[in-house]
Amino acid sequence: MRLPSLRARIFIALIFLVLVASLLIAGVTIFQYSEQSNAYHEQRLERKENQLKKRIDYLLQDTVIEVTPDNSIAIFEPYMQQTAEVLNINFRIYSLTGLLLLSTQFMEASPVPELPGTLLEQLESDPTNRLIDVSSTDGIRMRSSYFYVFGPDGLPLAILNVPYFDDDSLSSLELKAFLLRLVQVYVIMLIIAIILAFFVSSYITQSLETISAKLNQTKLTKSNAKIELTKASKEISALVEAYNHMVDELGQSAIELAKSQREAAWREMAKQVAHEIKNPLTPMRLSIQHFEQQVAKGSSAWKEQVYEFSQTLIQQIDTMSAIASAFSQFASMPLEQSARINVTETIKRALELYKDAPIALDAAETYFAQLDSTQLVRIVNNLISNAIDACAEAHDPRIHVRLFGDKKWIYFSVEDNGRGVSEALHERIFEPTFTTKTSGMGLGLSMVKSIVETYGGTVQFESNPDIATRFEVRFPRVD
Repeated sequence: MRLPSLRARIFIALIFLVLVASLLIAGVTIFQYSEQSNAYHEQRLERKENQLKKRIDYLLQDTVIEVTPDNSIAIFEPYMQQTAEVLNINFRIYSLTGLLLLSTQFMEASPVPELPGTLLEQLESDPTNRLIDVSSTDGIRMRSSYFYVFGPDGLPLAILNVPYFDDDSLSSLELKAFLLRLVQVYVIMLIIAIILAFFVSSYITQSLETISAKLNQTKLTKSNAKIELTKASKEISALVEAYNHMVDELGQSAIELAKSQREAAWREMAKQVAHEIKNPLTPMRLSIQHFEQQVAKGSSAWKEQVYEFSQTLIQQIDTMSAIASAFSQFASMPLEQSARINVTETIKRALELYKDAPIALDAAETYFAQLDSTQLVRIVNNLISNAIDACAEAHDPRIHVRLFGDKKWIYFSVEDNGRGVSEALHERIFEPTFTTKTSGMGLGLSMVKSIVETYGGTVQFESNPDIATRFEVRFPRVD
């Protein structure tokens, strides 16, 4: 699986951080509002309880009725409504056994007729403590506070219940308004973050893109330019220094490699030249030695052998001359001299030398190219000669020459049904001095490739041994 680009990952990371920050702040805000609302309601309930306790203390001090649990109704009933209205508090009074004694008339919930036993047990375990019972009905939360009312003698007189409803409507509106403003702010921040992330990611990756482009352009066979960055981070600067150092080493390696290749090529060439020259020298030496022996013997037939001897020497000398000419041509070509030539006519004239060969020409259209006509003839001669040699043992030799083109290129192909080239030798077919023939120096196809590439073309071949072998040359076309 391919990972996203560094620029995309930086961009996504910055946007992700902004979104996460906005969600965290929204969550913290909601939690804070909830905590503040809960604390507010607890404090408000506690204030109402304190106000009610003070009011009851005053009533107990001013009453003329004996303060006992049995007289609780008589003591508190005349002042229930007045106290509730003045203090704006709903409350209930229960007996010590948990039975409902009194309740304000504007209670917002139905009073509980009897307190549960567990609640009474909790109050009895610590009479000075207050119990808070929290319940929810239809999504509305209610807090009920329970505590003892003590008489002047310090003994429990009754149980007081103060119900309180959590009214969060105002805080909810405030929270919604705040969250709406927060969303608006974060939308603006998100837009700014996207723009900033784009420029930051572009700035961070710009140097890396420069280095990547330079690395893609780096070639062993050419001079490579170093990277010059004036403003770069420490890490990028280290990477640039490593690349520039690599370029220096690569240049030195290229020089050494080119030198080594030239030396190897000339050594191979020297071996080939020596081998090719030794081949005709051996029969020449043997002919001369044989002639000397005939003369020394005083044979009367030596005069008749002069002609045969001279023909042998002339033939071998011609072979050596051909070897020297071939190597001379290979060493000096191709000279890049070009002119606008008629490719069709040039190829037709070159093929006139092979009228006796089984050649079929397919060249219906006239094409022009910027070439050296002499070099083009060399290409034709080499390809046709190779095709004729390949078909020497074919039962029905056929050579098909085709010239065609498109708007940009001219294609010249030579196809024969000769012995072909095995797949194992395909990679070496254009190497200098490589040949599959029993004679020759293996310079022809190497010469063809060099000429073609000099004029901006390409050469390729495909071979199916004993069926068909096809060489195709491509040149840029001109009008």
